[in-house]
Amino acid sequence: MANLNIGDEVPDFELPAVVGSIKQQFKLSDYRGKKNVVLAFYPADWTPVCASQLPSLSAETERLAGYDAQAVAISADSIPSHTAWQKKEIGTMAFPMASDFYPHGAVAKMFGIQREGDPLPGVNERAIFIVDKNGKLAFAKIYPLGQLPSNEDIFEVLKKL
Repeated sequence: MANLNIGDEVPDFELPAVVGSIKQQFKLSDYRGKKNVVLAFYPADWTPVCASQLPSLSAETERLAGYDAQAVAISADSIPSHTAWQKKEIGTMAFPMASDFYPHGAVAKMFGIQREGDPLPGVNERAIFIVDKNGKLAFAKIYPLGQLPSNEDIFEVLKKL
């Protein structure tokens, strides 16, 4: 995570995204001055911990809204994979699922969380970043790949923003 430190301005990025089967673009700067943004990086669609993580975060949509926060899930999987996974396994998420597919892992690399070596090269770490309304990094935490992140970590930070 050496690329960004707490308090740093987070560079803008734009990724293709999907909510259910509706394709859209997710652009970080669209939220500047309006909402805090919870970036939930997860390693891969179709995996057990990720299949728990995203529905757990989606269930917190109203609570996030109470803190002027928008969540987005990000992995290197493609939009068709996100769409099929929602349809066949996890249900429609209440937030965008963004694809860091091409160029492969560019946003994960910007945050310093692209996995390069074994195991699982080519996926990103499981990590949560919170970008405040001013575009500054307010929180950053990498979780072990097999650990479900605590949503309470997110809300402890949002309470202070």
